[in-house]
Amino acid sequence: QVQLVESGGGLVQAGGSLRLSCAASGSGFSIDGMAWYRQAPGKQRERVATITNGGSTNYADSVKGRFIISRDNAKNAVYLQMNSLKPEDTAVYYCNVVAVVDGRRPDLKFAYWGQGTQVTVSS
Repeated sequence: QVQLVESGGGLVQAGGSLRLSCAASGSGFSIDGMAWYRQAPGKQRERVATITNGGSTNYADSVKGRFIISRDNAKNAVYLQMNSLKPEDTAVYYCNVVAVVDGRRPDLKFAYWGQGTQVTVSS
């Protein structure tokens, strides 16, 4: 089993920055892909950014050039640096981790979610 703990959300003015962190804990697992999602009130959850085990990244068009996803494999952690924040970035942000929990079955992967952290950007 993998547990995810997020931190770093809060209230910031438009144009400001925040850094979200997500750390995975447990035993006997290895992490594959990591990602950040967000969900604004009344909207569907959307993928914000992803990062592979090898460090390749992908971003939603709405955050390209403003957000940076990174990971620390030694710490089983993923980060989201959010710059030039806009009111439309206001949402609950969730980290997502895909992990192998049984080394005998590397093809069997499970997705885990953090508890979510609120990001509010005021205009």
